Amino acid sequence: MTMEPISIDKAVEIAKKKGLKAGRVKGTDGVQFTKGSNGRLEVIDWDEFKKTLKDRKLQVYESGGWMKIMKK
Repeated sequence: MTMEPISIDKAVEIAKKKGLKAGRVKGTDGVQFTKGSNGRLEVIDWDEFKKTLKDRKLQVYESGGWMKIMKK
């Protein structure tokens, strides 16, 4: 399967349906989706998540229900 770029809003919609939250790797500007139970991650709000993706020129890609954050 090919990973296809999706909008940030679509990614947030998918994440919420899966019970995922926006997360930041502590001490970095790295972001990822999380269930909120990983000690290395801090949960952030979706606006901060979207801003970080935009600022770092990152894109969410999706394939078969899997999402990955990569450079555009």
